[in-house]
Amino acid sequence: MADLSIENAGLVIVDKDAGMTSHDVVSRCRKLFDTRRVGHAGTLDPMATGVLVVGVERATKLLGLLSLTTKSYTATIRLGAATDTDDREGQEISRADATHLTDPEITAGVAALTGDIQQVPAKVSAIKVDGRRAHSLARTGAEFDLAARPVTVSRFAIREVRHIDGDAAGGYVDLDVEVDCSAGTYIRSLARDLGAGLGVGGHLTSLRRTEVGPFTLDHARSLATLADGPQLSLTIDEAVKLSFPHRSIDDDEAESISQGRWLDPVGRKEIYVVIDPAGQAIALVQENGRRASSVMVVRPATLR
Repeated sequence: MADLSIENAGLVIVDKDAGMTSHDVVSRCRKLFDTRRVGHAGTLDPMATGVLVVGVERATKLLGLLSLTTKSYTATIRLGAATDTDDREGQEISRADATHLTDPEITAGVAALTGDIQQVPAKVSAIKVDGRRAHSLARTGAEFDLAARPVTVSRFAIREVRHIDGDAAGGYVDLDVEVDCSAGTYIRSLARDLGAGLGVGGHLTSLRRTEVGPFTLDHARSLATLADGPQLSLTIDEAVKLSFPHRSIDDDEAESISQGRWLDPVGRKEIYVVIDPAGQAIALVQENGRRASSVMVVRPATLR
């Protein structure tokens, strides 16, 4: 893992504990790294664990530029009960025996929720309704509907099926699953819709994010580990080289772009990082007409 460098700027990939909000993690990191300049990308629910991307110092400017469009999770779905939050933290609103479900029926239900689908987010999501967060409205008891949105579930794989004894209302089926999906996909909504499609109800009982964009659990460390020695997972230089396409430039071009001037374009549409002959990331650049201008200077002239 990387040492602190370039003004202590970089990313901390936190393996978030259950029961904490993303803001809780930011607050802890502010204390651990002794700076107010800390932010996060890609909110993770309190119930969930796993990968949360945190920016420190100048790397907070990087968070809004990261392309975190793909995410991966491991999760457990319980079939046989639905809750008002679509996860274990909510109140049960229906029960049905699920033990009659066959493996082919469950597999078909999962297949129907794989690919490009329309998904209605959970009412406890952070989506805004008339200027207010849906989860805030839900707590007031207000009645409202959320529109379905297009999402992509590129992989929805069942790893284990367990039949659980229940009570007089019947038993459950627990599914351990792995999901690769686009940003904006709600795994709790997959659990809800799978249960509804099978006619028994369903909700999420555990969720762990294993990847977001290029960042994985291999980069991550717990807050307990960080408390023993606060250290970046990736310096800002390493983070941009991992996250963006590269363009090599010479020393004169590096000096120019680091001082806020521009480069000649090379016909690329996406944001990319320009790398000097020493292998240092100098700036994130986007082309517009006859100019390739920096959207963020990674290594200003004063640090070169």
